[in-house]
Amino acid sequence: ELGLTPGASEAQVKAAWRRLVSQWHPDRNKTSSAVGRMQRINKAYEQIGLSRFSAGSQAANARGDDETTGPQSAHEAGAQGPTIRRKVRLTLEEAALGCTKVLRGKVTGDCTPCDGRGFRVLGGACAECEGAGVVRQRAWYGWLSALAPCGACGGERVARQVCHTCEGVGRRTGTYRRTVRFPPGVRHGDVLCAEGGRLGDLAGALELRIELSAHKFFVLSDDGILRCEIPVDGFAWIANRWIDVPTLTGIQKMRLRREHHVYRLRGQGFPIERRGDRGDYVVNVVPVFPESLSAEQDALLDQLIASSTGTASRVGASPVRSWQRTLQTWERSLRKDGGAS
Repeated sequence: ELGLTPGASEAQVKAAWRRLVSQWHPDRNKTSSAVGRMQRINKAYEQIGLSRFSAGSQAANARGDDETTGPQSAHEAGAQGPTIRRKVRLTLEEAALGCTKVLRGKVTGDCTPCDGRGFRVLGGACAECEGAGVVRQRAWYGWLSALAPCGACGGERVARQVCHTCEGVGRRTGTYRRTVRFPPGVRHGDVLCAEGGRLGDLAGALELRIELSAHKFFVLSDDGILRCEIPVDGFAWIANRWIDVPTLTGIQKMRLRREHHVYRLRGQGFPIERRGDRGDYVVNVVPVFPESLSAEQDALLDQLIASSTGTASRVGASPVRSWQRTLQTWERSLRKDGGAS
């Protein structure tokens, strides 16, 4: 009656039934044979549903009340659950030395108790449709009825119960808390995956994109060198004094050398590679002198200059002393040439 071949799938049966109903429904087909044909179509559809239910009903009864009946759970099927992608901001110190952070957030995924189906399979025939998978709906005019999928079992013919955990939605939104260890040497833009574990009540993974906060002292170059520029007192620089230098682990003393502006501290920088040895830390000092001097400072500088000149004359020739002699000789030659003319 439905024009189907033996072994037609359930989808093909439903499609054929809908097509014929659309063609022969009395509201659309005004011929005298429409009513009789429509009744035969519905009866054939009902008989196919009942015959196919018999095998499924026996299997369902054999399973009894096993709640795991039906599709595999997410764990059994090998599903890894939801993957949450988020950004994590670290300081330069945390990235260089490694750190542990507790991450919190919200996660949405398949409901675990019902495996995302929204219901639990109870087993046995559906009480609403008596295992037919379809129910008869009476038309508004009363003398003709049509078959429709059972709302209680979704047309599956097996008794089931709405999942109370997700209220039949099949999805749940909850909070998660995960402790993550970040290894030393992670860089801006790195992506770390924290797989396994639980995200609240759900199995899942975290995909973390690293962002490094700008630092008030340090700059991490593309070549992996940690750099810092420090203004220092010009007179302290001349006097080879000690200064405080910031490092990734705190303040460290460093002695100035008046012949140097750039200092390289070995092993005090950023890890060359993840979990590897730390590289160099380059400190660039900028000597700063006062824009103007007081009378007392001028007098002290004069004393310093005089003492420096005297020391040079005692010790021997210095570049300054040699330059002054050359300059004096040149000046005398100019005077001599001028007098001769």
